[in-house]
Amino acid sequence: MISTSVSEIGGQPASPLPSELAGLLHRMRLPHMRKAAPEVLATAKAQRWDPAEVLKVLLAEEVAGRERSALATRRAAAGFPTGKTFDAWNPDASSIPAPTQQALRTLEWVHRRENLVVCGPSGTGKTFLLEALGQQAVEAGLRVAWLRLEDLGVLLRRHRADDTVAKAITRLLKAELVVVDDIGLLPVATDAAEGLYRLVDAAYEKRSVAISSNLHPSGFDELMPKTLATATVDRLLHHAHVCQTSGDSVRLTQALAGQGVSPLP
Repeated sequence: MISTSVSEIGGQPASPLPSELAGLLHRMRLPHMRKAAPEVLATAKAQRWDPAEVLKVLLAEEVAGRERSALATRRAAAGFPTGKTFDAWNPDASSIPAPTQQALRTLEWVHRRENLVVCGPSGTGKTFLLEALGQQAVEAGLRVAWLRLEDLGVLLRRHRADDTVAKAITRLLKAELVVVDDIGLLPVATDAAEGLYRLVDAAYEKRSVAISSNLHPSGFDELMPKTLATATVDRLLHHAHVCQTSGDSVRLTQALAGQGVSPLP
């Protein structure tokens, strides 16, 4: 790929585009082509490129630039908590079997509109795994929405007054994958429980929902009204992969080993 930065050809900077040509590219909304064009045209002239090759390189620059912009937009819209990806993931440290990890990373379950439940004690990699999967989905061109259970309660209260809850849930489900993190850490307010039910019900067989929880979904009736819990879990688990984590908290283990901070002088 040709660099989109201004470089020197034959020891001289690439000449700027004629203002008329730059204006046309601006009007046609081709910003990446406009940025790359001075260098590409200078290189093409120096190396006597075929005109078709010039056009091909310029279009490739525009496509690549748009893909980078779209990825950045999807990543920002997802609302990931930390930015963790599989680059920092240690598969050997997870209690989830390696073949299961690999199967999840293919994202085929998202394309099949299946759900994912990762449950287990705090510090065993549940949130890390879901965020890394979400980041991979974004990189694959999918839209992701990251929520806490409390966010669903806020959404419900905000839109109940004007009876637009259904519309708000529909907007949320423009994402192919919706993640709800850390269910079970705190008592669940009625609004949040209803919000979770509405989300799972609306997504049923249409979108993928992934949740992390300290409790197996069969114990959700300890957190929320039994009627809501039963209806939510019924729809959530019908087409779901359930992965249970175990072991000691990775965070606590690292802290006790002095690996949670940079050493002080």
